[in-house]
Amino acid sequence: MCLFFVFLIIYISSVVGNIAIVYLVYSHLMFHAPMYFFLSNLSAIDLLYASDIAPKMLEGLYFGKTSISYYCCAIQLFIFCALGSTECMLFAVMAYDRYVAICNPLSYNLIMRQRMCLGLMLGVYTAGFLHSLIEICCTFHLSFCASNVLHHFVCDFPQLLSISCTDTTLNERILLIFSSSVTVPSIMVILGSYLSIFISILKIKVPEGRKKAYSTCASHIIAVTLLYSSVLYVYLSPKSPSSRDNVNMATVFYTVVLPMLNPLIYSLRNKDIKLAI
Repeated sequence: MCLFFVFLIIYISSVVGNIAIVYLVYSHLMFHAPMYFFLSNLSAIDLLYASDIAPKMLEGLYFGKTSISYYCCAIQLFIFCALGSTECMLFAVMAYDRYVAICNPLSYNLIMRQRMCLGLMLGVYTAGFLHSLIEICCTFHLSFCASNVLHHFVCDFPQLLSISCTDTTLNERILLIFSSSVTVPSIMVILGSYLSIFISILKIKVPEGRKKAYSTCASHIIAVTLLYSSVLYVYLSPKSPSSRDNVNMATVFYTVVLPMLNPLIYSLRNKDIKLAI
């Protein structure tokens, strides 16, 4: 019951915080800018992301019901993978937006036009959901007869592959290739953008200007670090029975806790959002 109330508070905070961000962005003209447009999409993704995982977890903690049907598992995993992939790429888009704002401020309004922003978001959502669809089709094409027990609190690819009685070598390669095609380019864009940003900041001679530039990027850097560090630990750490609990805790962090933290990270470091709230 203690865990139930802890995660219930986290989930409610996540729902309230992300809905508040979306509402503020779309109801205040001062937030009708590319940076806040991407932030509202991040909040919408986090809201759906947490709602895909937390309710089932809370049901298990309160009622002790730890079973899930075959089709519900497939639906949960599809949403989980699609939104996770989309969020990883969205962080890259947000890093590019900050790069243009700081390194090419005079061309910012010309480059980050509404059409450009909508095109970037459409591309991110399309790639994320297409990636998830391919992975789901490949995974649920397998036969699951080795066991019906997932040592996890959510349906995820590694756990599903571990209980399949079919040869999963091809699936593991597909999972590695497509996951890498999402994360590696995103990481490269983020690193490249911030390398250029830091070089530009060092050229700013006015201390106040440097401080403002750092402040603009700080929230995004914190959120990116928290997400990628936990995701990479879950999927790249050596798999062993002793590490299972650590992997589960890391998964809880980026699926349930991080969607609650993102609105706090962005709102507490943004004077305009604090004023609007």
